[in-house]
Amino acid sequence: MIFRYPWLLLLLLLVPVLVYLRYARSRRTGIRFSDAGVFARMGPSWAVLAQPVLPMFYGLGLVLAIIALARPQKGLEERSVRTEGIDIVLCVDLSTSMLAEDFSNRGRPMNRLEASKEVMERFINSRPHDRIGLVAFAALPFTMAPLSTDRGWLLQQIQRLEAGMLPDGTAIGTGLASAVNRLRDSEAKSQVIILLTDGVNNRGEITPLNAAKAAQALGIRVYTIGAGTDGISRVPIRDPFGGTRYVQQMSDVDEPTLKEIAAMTGGRYYRARDFEGLNAIYQEIDQLEKTEINIDQYRYFEERFMPFLGWAIGLLALEKLLALGRLGRLP
Repeated sequence: MIFRYPWLLLLLLLVPVLVYLRYARSRRTGIRFSDAGVFARMGPSWAVLAQPVLPMFYGLGLVLAIIALARPQKGLEERSVRTEGIDIVLCVDLSTSMLAEDFSNRGRPMNRLEASKEVMERFINSRPHDRIGLVAFAALPFTMAPLSTDRGWLLQQIQRLEAGMLPDGTAIGTGLASAVNRLRDSEAKSQVIILLTDGVNNRGEITPLNAAKAAQALGIRVYTIGAGTDGISRVPIRDPFGGTRYVQQMSDVDEPTLKEIAAMTGGRYYRARDFEGLNAIYQEIDQLEKTEINIDQYRYFEERFMPFLGWAIGLLALEKLLALGRLGRLP
């Protein structure tokens, strides 16, 4: 809350003086009586006990009246955002190799999928004005979320991503084609796919390069990310006799194909060997894919003096009414 005339609040310094002039300086009269002890034994009446409320009502009424004169207001803002926007589809690999535990964040070990989910959540939160969709793939593709600006719902869908929720395998071409299909009818100024995988295309009827040609024909830019460290990594698998055991697996990111997909569509290829690198990649893509946003901001004020004025009039009127009665006639 703000005040239109804040300098009028200086009048609050006069309130104690006005209360003093009205009550504290009232002359007290005395009477002669042979035995004052009689009055002492009687005790004070209710009127005597209630008399201090008169200066309280008067002082509080003056305070509220001065606040009303200063015109308290509440500032309200409206923002009108005009943007042509960007439509983005996050395409993520859910094959079991994404469970390889070769990433860590602040000393906490994590697998590739956990790292990808955390980074994608940050990316989504950084783009409040764009529509974002989510396509997952393993042996088959699955659209987790069509293009949407509902950040809360998108983040829920990110959390639902789990390796094993789709038949195992790595159908990069089919996954990319599904993401392209999500952008086929887009009218946004720019359409982008961010494809993250840690393997080689080994399933599906559509090759990665054929899917890239479809993206190229529609003017869709594809950024490709190869996730995982070089060499051997540890992957947990279910033991047929119960529990979990770990196997050693060689990283087999198909970098030549991912580079060609990016080159064909005007995007870039990145290699993420750790969590920090993966996070930096999404931050770089975030900076590359920016569009100009025009924001019109309006501010207007809502008057809030009426409640203060109403209470001030009520308290001053009540003080005056009580002063005309027995309370006001007491010495």
